[in-house]
Amino acid sequence: MIDVVALGELLIDFACLNTDADGYPTMAAHPGGAPANFLAALTKFGAKTALLGKVGTDAFGKMLTGTLEKAGIETKGLVATDGTFTTLAFVTFDEHGDREFSFSRKPGADTCITFDELDLSLIDEAKVFHFGTLSLTDEPARTTTYRAVEYAKSKGKLITYDPNLRKPLWKDLETAKEQIIWGLQQADVVKISDEEVEFLFGLGVEDGAKHILNTYGVKLVFVTCGAEGCYFKNAVAEGSVPSLSGIQVKDTTGAGDIFGGSAVWKLLQYGIRPEALDEAQLRDIVTFACTSAGLSTTKSGGISSVPDYAEVLKRMDA
Repeated sequence: MIDVVALGELLIDFACLNTDADGYPTMAAHPGGAPANFLAALTKFGAKTALLGKVGTDAFGKMLTGTLEKAGIETKGLVATDGTFTTLAFVTFDEHGDREFSFSRKPGADTCITFDELDLSLIDEAKVFHFGTLSLTDEPARTTTYRAVEYAKSKGKLITYDPNLRKPLWKDLETAKEQIIWGLQQADVVKISDEEVEFLFGLGVEDGAKHILNTYGVKLVFVTCGAEGCYFKNAVAEGSVPSLSGIQVKDTTGAGDIFGGSAVWKLLQYGIRPEALDEAQLRDIVTFACTSAGLSTTKSGGISSVPDYAEVLKRMDA
């Protein structure tokens, strides 16, 4: 039995280490991709997970497949192709550690996955189906995502969703809004950032969360606010949890994804419908997720930065 299956990108994040006199970066390669980071957190805490995705048969594709296997993420739903190269993301940082992305993805292998290539048995086995929006930027991945979500819903799976907006990947921002909102219309649980709420609706965190719940049928929303923590809301409870303090931030890559995976792991532990969780339960879920995500920022990369479960608990008890 699989707890969570995710559909989406698996890629290499190249992170800037330093720059030379002319401004050119020296970069370190890390395995990443939002759905993979999300699953890495779940797997690290004991969930059984699988990824549906596509990589090239190049060296990076082989390395990424090996990384997922080492992390304990099922890879039989990962397709390898000779036709396109594994997607690459280049991440540079400002003085606050915030990221700026550039992509080698015209196309990347992840955008070329078709519905016929999906191992639907993984969705059949899973309790939760997760997706984001990088699989909605281009065809055929967009139609594949539509059909996969439809299939998962027809099988009664809990649908979790992270918009994960990357503006450079969209041909225009109006299309980005349309596709992100389509995702909101499908989801039971949404993890969204305050910047994405502002982009979509021009609203603040609390009003944005209320709008998402009341308009799109979402049952539980987490609005992450970077260093300010997270606001949560469902039909019966709402509140805020601060971010983890007293840490030395090294790299924020994947922190939001790790928050999402950590939150869904705790949600599964409760075994309660997301709309029925009370404030204490939601506060526990979000505190765990904020702690996990915060600790991940003290290390480089996404998949490789997920903290141990014991480390998270120790920090929560401190």
